[in-house]
Amino acid sequence: MEATASSRVLPNLNPPGNAIKLELSSRLPVVHLKDPVKHTWFPVQTQLINKVALFRDHIIVVPVQKRNLSGQTFCSLGAVTYPGTGSAIESPSHATEERVGVLLLNLGGPETLHDVQPFLFNLFADPDIIRLPRVFRFLQRPLAQLISVLRAPKSKEGYAAIGGGSPLRKITDDQAIALRNALEAKEMPVNVYVAMRYWHPFTEDTVQQASLKQCHCHIKRDRITKLVVLPLYPQFSISTTGSSIRVLQNIFREDAYLSRMPVSIIQSWYQREGYIKSMADLIEKELESFSTPDEVMIFFSAHGVPVSYVEDAGDPYRDQMEECIHLIMQELKSRHINNDHTLAYQSRVGPVQWLKPYTDEVLVELGQKGVKSLLAVPVSFVSEHIETLEEIDMEYKHLALESGIENWGRVPALGCTTSFITDLADAVIEVLPSATAMTTSSTNSEESDYDPVGYAIKMFFGSILAFVLLLSPQMIMAFRNHVL
Repeated sequence: MEATASSRVLPNLNPPGNAIKLELSSRLPVVHLKDPVKHTWFPVQTQLINKVALFRDHIIVVPVQKRNLSGQTFCSLGAVTYPGTGSAIESPSHATEERVGVLLLNLGGPETLHDVQPFLFNLFADPDIIRLPRVFRFLQRPLAQLISVLRAPKSKEGYAAIGGGSPLRKITDDQAIALRNALEAKEMPVNVYVAMRYWHPFTEDTVQQASLKQCHCHIKRDRITKLVVLPLYPQFSISTTGSSIRVLQNIFREDAYLSRMPVSIIQSWYQREGYIKSMADLIEKELESFSTPDEVMIFFSAHGVPVSYVEDAGDPYRDQMEECIHLIMQELKSRHINNDHTLAYQSRVGPVQWLKPYTDEVLVELGQKGVKSLLAVPVSFVSEHIETLEEIDMEYKHLALESGIENWGRVPALGCTTSFITDLADAVIEVLPSATAMTTSSTNSEESDYDPVGYAIKMFFGSILAFVLLLSPQMIMAFRNHVL
């Protein structure tokens, strides 16, 4: 529909709420748009507008392109979109361009001490965190409730020590804004969304209801036509990236619009040159703060996972982590930095065996071996949170100094480091052409193997066994020794 300066009557496009209205004067039509924030009307002369159209619940105002004296093309009016009616008015070709979204996935964290227990419940209620046999899955939520109540007091002490809550939400929001700006600088306008697995904004809310506080928007309402999913975990694990993707698959499978949306998932990116160089930059900078940089032990501390994830479920996390460390050290060696290094795993919970060696045990051993200078590198984290600010900076630092290590340093998380954000932007651009509809074959396959009769029998006997186990003195002692 062309908007011209003729006396031809333009169609009435009054949607509910009067988001837009067209007025005609004897000589010049004027489009009045309503500012949704200030709730005020402002006129736009249609001689500056090429097209006005209604497309997928939005009013599209397409500016006239003009040329300046140097021959460069510019727009007299920025493109504006406002919510419309959803009417079936045919849209011009300008309005059919794709709308790209980038979804950042992260763990989430309690923002106040009051949030700690429900956050822990969400964490332990995830079947990818506590992997129970199918016969015991009905115990997932009761067990999560029990563990969260028992662990909450100690966890609250940790969060109180770092200011009363996790900074992860704010940092991730800042990373989203930085990534959006980096993509716009590469001439790719996108909407960037944040989805947390265990706290606000939950993945379900970001997809269906809300995202960044600054945007008050979400993927479905924004009519995103192509989506890149970017977990903020460099290495893949079924307990982090895998868990978040499983939630996404469930959401997309149950929604007709989302199930058809082309999606590209960046499963891991630990091997990307930009990430490796960014990590090496931080390590090199922190080494310079030591009086004798060549004598510093580079101590990589990664978040641990149970051994059963790797050996039984095929989790590639350990292999990817070891390869990641190798690539970082190769980059450092190319800069003539040949320090000794080691890798250990932190944050183990429960009575099961986790990936070894354990961070706390290695720190004691290094002190006993005479290591005097140590630089801790939180390699599986790109944002500061309780595992860096409290566990590493407080608990492990105290343990290291107590064990004989005299000089302690810690590499900060990547955060919004420019080279890191730029590399993430490049990763988004690279995978976008390969986006396809999200598949859920693994979930469907599992459901197809479901035997209701067998499951009922197992649940009956499993309930009796679980009841006995939960009340046994040995189980209570295990909780006290390993969970608390």
